[in-house]
Amino acid sequence: MRHLNIIVGGVQKAGTTSLYHYFLGHNGLRAPVRKELHFFDDERVDWNRPDYNLLHAKLGSRDDERPGFDITPIYLFWPPSLERIHAYNPLCRLIFIFRDPIERAWSHWRMERRRHRDDMPFGHAIRQGRDRLKSATPLDPAWRIFSYVERGFYTEQLRRLFELFPREQILLLRSADLQRDHVAVLNRIASFLGIPCFPKVPPHTVFQAPEDGAVLDKGDVDYLQKLFYDDVLAFSELSGLAIDDWLTVAHK
Repeated sequence: MRHLNIIVGGVQKAGTTSLYHYFLGHNGLRAPVRKELHFFDDERVDWNRPDYNLLHAKLGSRDDERPGFDITPIYLFWPPSLERIHAYNPLCRLIFIFRDPIERAWSHWRMERRRHRDDMPFGHAIRQGRDRLKSATPLDPAWRIFSYVERGFYTEQLRRLFELFPREQILLLRSADLQRDHVAVLNRIASFLGIPCFPKVPPHTVFQAPEDGAVLDKGDVDYLQKLFYDDVLAFSELSGLAIDDWLTVAHK
């Protein structure tokens, strides 16, 4: 039996924490011991002979027959994660939520700065700071921290997903829609998963980073628009998601 049936795989800083709290409130779902189990991106696992008991131990009672879920944003971005998920359960349902890549990068950088893992100014981090990844192997921990720009190239990540799983097993969402009308998005999720509707609850308060004086510079926005623009257009065509309200395409 595959205890894990539902995976929400990101992207990072796009509303997965809110989704986690909504999922916790649905009595038809089997909750993990915490948000972000980080099993399929764990390089300490022997992936030639993975011990899935390590995963199942984080999904509650073995007698619980409700579909289990894991919400770990990095699964879409971390190179081998999708292949590992497919090997574990090729029939699982996958949900991915997307955010404008400029806003995502800015939020990501602010998080790492709060955690004291990066003291480089944002403008440098998205330019010269990318050199920190050039000498890093694809599975180096540096990719978890300094990938402000790299995580925002969604098209190739989505292509890799579509190569592994049929589209009827995948639901793509927008962070802005979850913020604007969480009930409608939750109804889509319930229909996709084949479960009763989520209980009616107020919108989960989106985490607001503490005021730290940081301001997104227009020059940085212009720079990132040039980097992301073509990829965002390709992503929209591939995904079918609207991008007209994304900062990346603003005034273009």
